[in-house]
Amino acid sequence: MNGTTQLNPEPGTYRSGYYISLFGAALILLWIGIFKFTPTEAAAIKPLVENHFLTFSVYKIASVQMVSNAIGAIEIIIALLLVFSVKFASLRKYAAIGMTVTFMVTLSYLFTTPGIWKIVDGVPVTDFFILKDLMLLGFGLMIVQNNK
Repeated sequence: MNGTTQLNPEPGTYRSGYYISLFGAALILLWIGIFKFTPTEAAAIKPLVENHFLTFSVYKIASVQMVSNAIGAIEIIIALLLVFSVKFASLRKYAAIGMTVTFMVTLSYLFTTPGIWKIVDGVPVTDFFILKDLMLLGFGLMIVQNNK
């Protein structure tokens, strides 16, 4: 032993974990993507989008609902790419790239949105729903790496 730990998973366990993660990510993306078509979610993401250096100007060319619909459509497309990548491996890299870009942008909202962090009982907290994207970003990066 040289002090490093090597990951040598059982093929069946690894494969099960991969497919659970893949379909779980697809379900989350699909569900949230569909919700983006509601006025409630469109209004909820507005402060995130309008305070971000990459997306602040989209409301100058499209309505709040149109922007939310576009984001929702992107999330649904990525979900479908994930699902169809089970049968069509060539789609996997596009799903992975879409996931990586989407979740990097989403996580960056934690640093660009005023008031997203609060101190509660001495502990910094945020809207924890966005932290799921950390795990999903990691899964997207794993798919990118495994697709080479």
